[in-house]
Amino acid sequence: MTVDVYGDPDGPSIVLIPGVLSDANAWGAAARRLSGWETVAVVNRRGRRPSGPLTDTYDLVAEVEDATAVLGEFAEVRTVFGWSYGGLIALHLANTVAVPHVIAYEPVIVPFGASALPGLRQARDNADSDASVEVALRQAAGMRDNGIASLRSDDELWAELRRLSAPVYAETLAINEALQPEQLAVEAERVDLIVGELNREGTLYGKSFDDVARRVPAAVVHELSGQGHLAHLEAPEQLAALVTSLQVPASD
Repeated sequence: MTVDVYGDPDGPSIVLIPGVLSDANAWGAAARRLSGWETVAVVNRRGRRPSGPLTDTYDLVAEVEDATAVLGEFAEVRTVFGWSYGGLIALHLANTVAVPHVIAYEPVIVPFGASALPGLRQARDNADSDASVEVALRQAAGMRDNGIASLRSDDELWAELRRLSAPVYAETLAINEALQPEQLAVEAERVDLIVGELNREGTLYGKSFDDVARRVPAAVVHELSGQGHLAHLEAPEQLAALVTSLQVPASD
């Protein structure tokens, strides 16, 4: 795996874990705006170049092991932040590793994306990256046709989504096959959960968020005004400001 590091590589750090159809590069704008941590480290999870590919035994446990290895590379990890599937990874990580602080933005959990698995598998078997992106957006994320059409009209953005779609079937399967403990992040001293205002109720992300929140009863829930799932792309400054405001002082 590769990790993009901003700031002092040896200072108190926040480690960011992106989710599906995303990579470390997509989180650069938000990462550069974070303050309060001397080190900001963004994991480029397996399946995203230049990190290595997924293996035949890939599952959520492998992701947790990867994240644990990344934490071991930094002297003082104060916060682990995860987005979407990355949020689920961060919360599972904090079931086995003691971390001071976990922040998860719209983490997803079983049965998120389960209905999309047949279509994603077919697209993977056909090596059809366009279909992989469309199925993921429409069936897993619940995006409407006009939203998908808007993304397709941006040639550069669509090409990036196609590039990132290679592991999407395996990742969606991992979400739905993972063991589900009754509580998550039991080894974390503090947990903050963030949901975008646009996904607070009545959306697939909102339902999944509520399912996760029930498993983290001590978490504090925050709402990001006017935003949905892609706040790191659409409002990186606003997202970074909220995450920065949640930091735990070293004295705590």
